Amino acid sequence: MLRAMSLRPLVFLKLPVLSFLVAGVAVSAKAQDKVELFGGYSYLRASVQVGQFGPLGPGTPCPPNCGTPPTIPQQANLNAWELSLQYKPIPFLGAVADFGGNYGTLDGARTRVHTFLVGPQVSLPAKVSPFAHILVGGARESQDTPTNFAFFTLGTSTSVAAAAGVGVDFKVLPFVSVRLFQIDYVRTRLHAATQNQPRVSDGVVFHF
Repeated sequence: MLRAMSLRPLVFLKLPVLSFLVAGVAVSAKAQDKVELFGGYSYLRASVQVGQFGPLGPGTPCPPNCGTPPTIPQQANLNAWELSLQYKPIPFLGAVADFGGNYGTLDGARTRVHTFLVGPQVSLPAKVSPFAHILVGGARESQDTPTNFAFFTLGTSTSVAAAAGVGVDFKVLPFVSVRLFQIDYVRTRLHAATQNQPRVSDGVVFHF
């Protein structure tokens, strides 16, 4: 009897401690979703504007009224990386900064496209978390000299860029999610022409 009575105060002392720990874990979990860092693979089906020589070929004089050599778009498969950082002031709405680099070859020449985008993102705060965003910013493209002598490089160009996209994250740990997919429609205006390009990404998301 005396032993039971002596243990009773200890039980009452443990209750506030447990409550404090539970509250701390809840606050930590809530704070953990404030910042999200994504890194992964990115594929861009790029529309690359190149110069095309006329029937006279390069280095030959241009007859009267032949005009300047035309430019044409060519499709290129560019692969590399994408990074994004999101801050969420409320559970379902965040601000995203997105950085992407995509690289490949076209007509035997190295081609590079970089994007720098920011904007709002809405998401469902759940284990399976779909999201959508609209981003604006800039793009930069550079081309090396092609080995196909029917074309010539247009060099480097920068433009305003915009992207609209959706995706799904799957949480595997309290602080880690897998981005199952992210699909973006990327619009740029490089070399005085408009490009509408699909981009697909996947990777890992860390929650802080």
